Amino acid sequence: MDAPKTEVTRTLLAVITIAFLIFASLWVLQPFIGGLIWATMVVVATWPLMIGLQKRLWGRRSLATAVMVGVLLLVLFVPLTIAITTVVTNANKVAELVPRLQDATVPAPPAWLATVPLVGEKLSATWQGITESGIAPILATIKPYAGTALKWTASHAGSLGLVVIQFLLTVAIAGILYSTGEQAARGVRGFARRLAGDQGDRVVILAGQAIRGVAMGIVVTALVQSTLGGLGLLICGVPFAGLLTAVMFMCCLAQIGPILVLAPAVGWLYWTGDTTWGTVLLVWTLVVGSLDNILRPWLIKKGADLPLLLIFAGVIGGLFAFGLVGLFIGPVVLAVTYTLLDAWIGDAWPAKDEI
Repeated sequence: MDAPKTEVTRTLLAVITIAFLIFASLWVLQPFIGGLIWATMVVVATWPLMIGLQKRLWGRRSLATAVMVGVLLLVLFVPLTIAITTVVTNANKVAELVPRLQDATVPAPPAWLATVPLVGEKLSATWQGITESGIAPILATIKPYAGTALKWTASHAGSLGLVVIQFLLTVAIAGILYSTGEQAARGVRGFARRLAGDQGDRVVILAGQAIRGVAMGIVVTALVQSTLGGLGLLICGVPFAGLLTAVMFMCCLAQIGPILVLAPAVGWLYWTGDTTWGTVLLVWTLVVGSLDNILRPWLIKKGADLPLLLIFAGVIGGLFAFGLVGLFIGPVVLAVTYTLLDAWIGDAWPAKDEI
């Protein structure tokens, strides 16, 4: 009678010990978890590119890793540093500009605006209302939010520097993962097989495909839209084009789109009387704003053989639940859950003629 009790006690103590070790390990690694998650997502998404680069560099993994790390620094660190510096440097200028806008006048809307299908008349009427009443009511509405944003920028200038350090840590971990990617992949797939056999291995592979699909669909589309939108701002002479491009990129990642930045820029050009460039930027805004409807679904479906609605739900839900990194975590969680449910139901799916 004592043997079963002893076995239960031993099992319970083993579980408690393992749980304590996991908790202690996560506690120790807490400063690196964010960078590790980001680096894993980046490496998984760009792994085929790194392998192709390695083949072109005489099979040298070290050279391919150095090139990929350099590209990550250019793509992540340099734009982030420029954006943070621009925000901190121009915060006072923006604060001084707002009071002067109260006395500004807005020209009448162009005649062709009312002829735009569906929304032309409404846009023309709204513009005409702003022309008659001025922009003081609009400034009064946004003033509390602008003040809050400027206070937040000033108070978080130091923490923004920590974000730069976090990105450098992410790039360093990504370099390690590029060098030892196969070994890390074998460890993850071995752990998954230990948990769920061949099905667990399939889930890991599908999770990697989901990460690549999201990276291709969301990030590449955001880069294309923000780059094209930034070029439009620069060519049309809109001030703070670099800062607005960074904001546009974040809006595209958050699935808001570039219109939130480009539309006010178009209004500013018309307000300053530069109607020619305002019209050019308006047409360019319509082109750039509609790119995601074509480019994003095609890239996501090409990268991951999963329902498109599942991917979008994971992107939006993950963004709200986990922040920016949730863009990748959300679709991976839903993809794993979908795959496990599909395997668990298996042959229990009813036939089409039974529905």
